[in-house]
Amino acid sequence: MGAGSAQGQSSRGLPKTVKAVKPSIVGIGTLYPTRQPQAQLLGSGFVVGDGQHVMANAHVYRAAVEDESDRHGRPAEDFIVAFHREGDNVSYHHVVKVSEDSEHDIVLLKLTSETLPPLTLGDDAKVEEGQSMAFTGFPIGSILGLYPATHQAIVASITPIVQPMPSGRALDNATISRLRKTYIVFQLDAIAYPGNSGSPLYDPETGVVYGIVNSVFVKTTKERILNEPSGIAYAIPIRYAKALLEAANVSAR
Repeated sequence: MGAGSAQGQSSRGLPKTVKAVKPSIVGIGTLYPTRQPQAQLLGSGFVVGDGQHVMANAHVYRAAVEDESDRHGRPAEDFIVAFHREGDNVSYHHVVKVSEDSEHDIVLLKLTSETLPPLTLGDDAKVEEGQSMAFTGFPIGSILGLYPATHQAIVASITPIVQPMPSGRALDNATISRLRKTYIVFQLDAIAYPGNSGSPLYDPETGVVYGIVNSVFVKTTKERILNEPSGIAYAIPIRYAKALLEAANVSAR
């Protein structure tokens, strides 16, 4: 049986899984009532643990903090929200940062006024090359509206990678030391766009999450990713998200 046939068979349960996963998907961005448009979607995230916590990429959260819209003297954190769609209804929920793992580019956020269905986190040590996966998020932000999109992927390689730095000015001694340390990521045969950063990488049959998609490993700028999609994406193993949850005394499902 060819690889294509194997992928097709392993994805027969995907429609049912997508229906179960989508209620746990959120968009991470900013909401400024005096700005037009008021909402800006910067990336994706997913609900974990007790239903009050969200896992996302740290670079997406930092982009929200660095939003230069007029805050009228209030801190940027007051305007960072998680967008959520349930049927025809779109809602937003303020989030606060609990903790961050900058080395692996993940951040743990907490919903301040809502509980949403969490996803189950798996054992990423069991992931194998050639395994079929799926990820759900908001590929190109809110351009097409707040509708989560699902993509299929194959784990093309389990490989070490070094986190890229945005500029040479960030290369202090501590950063150089960190750059010398590599860690394992999942290389995916799939196209990931900027808004996919933070999407859960999950088993298409069970919905169990094994990684977090990170589009900044694909190419360095949003423009290049949109204009020259490479067909290669990367995901950070879920073990690092579990470590953040454990440090915050939040039980993972």
